[in-house]
Amino acid sequence: MLTRKDLIAKFSNKTWISPYERIVAMVDKEAGLLEVHEFHARGKCIGGSAWEIYHYPRVSRLVTSAKREGARNIFLVKLGECELDLIPGIAGAGIERATLSGDEIRITYAGLAGGGIAATVCRGMAENVKRIEIHERGGGSQLGRSTLVLPIKKKLIIGVDDTDEPGDGATWGLVNEMAHTIDKEGLASYLGHVIVQLYTKNPNKTTNCVSIAATFAVDPQDENRLVETFRDRLEKSTYSKHTGMAVYRGIIPPELVKNFSIRAKKEFLYLKEAEEVADTSKVDLIPITGQRGLIGALAAIGFANEPDEAVRVYA
Repeated sequence: MLTRKDLIAKFSNKTWISPYERIVAMVDKEAGLLEVHEFHARGKCIGGSAWEIYHYPRVSRLVTSAKREGARNIFLVKLGECELDLIPGIAGAGIERATLSGDEIRITYAGLAGGGIAATVCRGMAENVKRIEIHERGGGSQLGRSTLVLPIKKKLIIGVDDTDEPGDGATWGLVNEMAHTIDKEGLASYLGHVIVQLYTKNPNKTTNCVSIAATFAVDPQDENRLVETFRDRLEKSTYSKHTGMAVYRGIIPPELVKNFSIRAKKEFLYLKEAEEVADTSKVDLIPITGQRGLIGALAAIGFANEPDEAVRVYA
């Protein structure tokens, strides 16, 4: 059992050890899911990131989806355990086990050769890792297996709409800067920013007619403080009298919200329907300077995990 500092002291002289930058894991107990964000070695190793995105879902039935954004991997992982049938060159690495223990998340990785080193020492050097239990170190052609211990985080998606006026403001930029500042202050980890194209013929639009979703990983005890901080800063920074904010606490937004978001790209929607969908789906709608922006704020939630689809024009 080694801490990050222990690993750095023990292996920093090995020129072939390339540390991951950061690993963040969020839990949704009700859904039985983890969402794991791994910023691969030095934040530059796109090749290693692509290798894992290919192998992990094929090798482990716990990994229900995997995608890559640059050198960052985003895995959806079911809580539980499974056996891996590792085959050199064909099935090189995977996740054997994902469990919760008190206020910690425990993820067991296994891999062959370089995949085994990634599964052990390289991941253990990442920021946010509390400690690592190395079962087999790996290296060369050998098996590597370890359990990473991470602090439990919760996922919060904050949707925002209608912050600008014809002469001032940009919602995408405002949300990005607010979220960046919150990350720098250590209140939460800012993980994602999505621009959601809404119905282009909306008579109330300014110019581009988009809303924004920002995704955070936050300590459970800081959830409410994050929401309050974001709300207060948004109120101080907006130029509009119609600004609205929506908050979803979970990994995958409900299907009802996603359907609302799709419709918001295609047609003009009304506040009453947004309120009904939010109430049913456990999304908090928070008026900031008005209520009109609540419609787009809710619509942003449904596409928070799909940045490339979010920007597409539907109508």
